[in-house]
Amino acid sequence: MTSSTTSRDAATRQRLAGQSPVMILIVLVSTFGILVYSLFLLDPDNRGDMIPWLMVIAAESVLVFHALLAMWTILSGGQDPRSFAYHQARDAMFGPDPHGDPRTWPVTIAGKRLTIDVFITVYGEDLAVIRRTAEAALALRGEHRTWILDDGRSDEVRDMAAQIGARYVRRLSSGGAKAGNVNHALTIAKGDCFAIFDADFVPDPSFLEETVPFMVDEQVAFVQTPQAYGNLHTTVARGAAYMQAVFYRFIQPGRNRFNAAFCVGTNVLFRRAAIDDVGGICTDSKSEDVWTSLNLHERGWRSVFIPEVLAVGEAPETIEAYSKQQLRWATGGFEILMTHMPLLSRKLTVDQRVQYFVTASFYLTGICPLLLILVPPLEIYFDLRPMNLSITVMTWFLYYAGFYLMQVLLAWYTLGSFRWETLTLATVSFPIYTKAFVNAFTGRDVGWQSTGTAKGHSPYNFIIPQILFFLFLSLTSAVAIWRDMDNGVLTLATAWNITNTLILGAFVWTASREARALRRGKPLSPSPLPEAPVEVAPRTIVARPGAPTPDPIDDDEVALPRRRAARRKELVP
Repeated sequence: MTSSTTSRDAATRQRLAGQSPVMILIVLVSTFGILVYSLFLLDPDNRGDMIPWLMVIAAESVLVFHALLAMWTILSGGQDPRSFAYHQARDAMFGPDPHGDPRTWPVTIAGKRLTIDVFITVYGEDLAVIRRTAEAALALRGEHRTWILDDGRSDEVRDMAAQIGARYVRRLSSGGAKAGNVNHALTIAKGDCFAIFDADFVPDPSFLEETVPFMVDEQVAFVQTPQAYGNLHTTVARGAAYMQAVFYRFIQPGRNRFNAAFCVGTNVLFRRAAIDDVGGICTDSKSEDVWTSLNLHERGWRSVFIPEVLAVGEAPETIEAYSKQQLRWATGGFEILMTHMPLLSRKLTVDQRVQYFVTASFYLTGICPLLLILVPPLEIYFDLRPMNLSITVMTWFLYYAGFYLMQVLLAWYTLGSFRWETLTLATVSFPIYTKAFVNAFTGRDVGWQSTGTAKGHSPYNFIIPQILFFLFLSLTSAVAIWRDMDNGVLTLATAWNITNTLILGAFVWTASREARALRRGKPLSPSPLPEAPVEVAPRTIVARPGAPTPDPIDDDEVALPRRRAARRKELVP
């Protein structure tokens, strides 16, 4: 048995484990708990004062809706997207007896030899990070061309590309951000398929081997693989990574059933004809990946998600990086919700409409903690309660546990343990998502910045609302404790408010540690070991929009003609 067969069998076992009987039982019990909790809240006999009750109903309705749809999507998964045709195509992809350098093996699908381009999108990331990804892209099995698309217009990146043998492209402008960068590259690279990797996502050598065979189905527009992270050295990085674990392990595979798995912008393989059919990667939003997926699905194209990790990247390590990433993602989601309204799209199936509506409205769940945080102070200061006084703390807890503890159990099963970092980020990110909602509503442009290019500003610049809420809740907790001591009983509002205070306090403490590290100039993550340079013949391209495809030579943007001619003589292989 070959090593590739062994790894494929291991991957199959991993996929099937995702739909184990225990997993199905947890999902079913969680669904039952969600429904029981919803009925408890909506029972008129249990209703308390109107204002806090409406706040709880508004927040919990959004959370319950998304929890139910998540359970439904998870239960829809478990079906391997690899068909018999896929396996046939994979076995014949490199011919009966490939030999020589695996990077030069011709790629043939359904009797047609494919030309494959691999794009690495760059916008100011660290040179060592870009180099690591580029070298891994060059090492992919299967004949392909590796392109570094440098919107940062860095001569150092250009020289590094020439050194390792990657093709280099820079634009004269950065219009359309990352989507514009890819669209510009498509005017130069004419391959049948193209893969996209962010500068910090290092692909596995088998990426093309695992994704290209899906193209045997001429209706497949793209094949998406998960985002996984290898830099879980900070609280923010761990929280950001764990927040996506359930999505990539269960939600996206479940969406295969509805042909609604969407692109996440990196670690993805596209069919060129499909992108041409929708006029290129969407440039009208900061969530160009979801918009492009939506356009493709509306045109009848298929998407495939495979849950195998085929590229490892870097999660946002700082509060600044996390805040800017989430603001960009959430603004794009709200733009879809407000300007397109997927539920009304007649070009999508009913299942696709529901799934895209869930995607577009997901970040509303991030605003819900704001409402829930304000409920305890209403009781502490104004004696306004969301539930009837006849409801005991234990009764409330039992219904509440049926909803939330089962969600924690599901996350525990997914991640192997409870991750307090995820709870913290999910609770304290409401200012980011509120700002994103306002930006989408007003049409304000938030700008575009890659996750790995945060400038190292003080984290306090990005958490002023959280600090103010922490101070307010701390004072409220002191008032509540004094009140309960005077009454001789600990109330649910006090315990609830103290819990919120501790969560916000943990986040502020994380910010203080990060600020100290920045002041001292200490890295937040261990530095990777430097790799030895590899000398190869350079292949560099700089193109102007709309210009004909140039020769693979060094054409240094708008340098002097004589210098350009001299360099051409030196660098042409």
